Amino acid sequence: MFQTVVHYGIHFILPLIIALLCFKNQWKFALVIMLCTMLIDLDHLLATPIFDPNRCSINFHPLHSYYAIGAYVLLSIIKKTRLLGIGCLIHILADIVDCWMM
Repeated sequence: MFQTVVHYGIHFILPLIIALLCFKNQWKFALVIMLCTMLIDLDHLLATPIFDPNRCSINFHPLHSYYAIGAYVLLSIIKKTRLLGIGCLIHILADIVDCWMM
């Protein structure tokens, strides 16, 4: 239960905090973009089984690979793609915390 609260807290509360603190004038837009980055979980559809509660998704799924994480870091540096990069990195952080708590 605690792991689920932490995981979804990172997914939903952390983007809200970042949007409110760092993108004050456009916080709603920033929040929506960062929440949309949860779509990187679509790569779970490529796995068998699709969901395994004992599997760490980091470096298992293509959009959770170390190469993808490197791309997310680059996206967060570029101003036009910053929100996408930050959102993806928040998503990866949530999954890393899951792996640590397993």
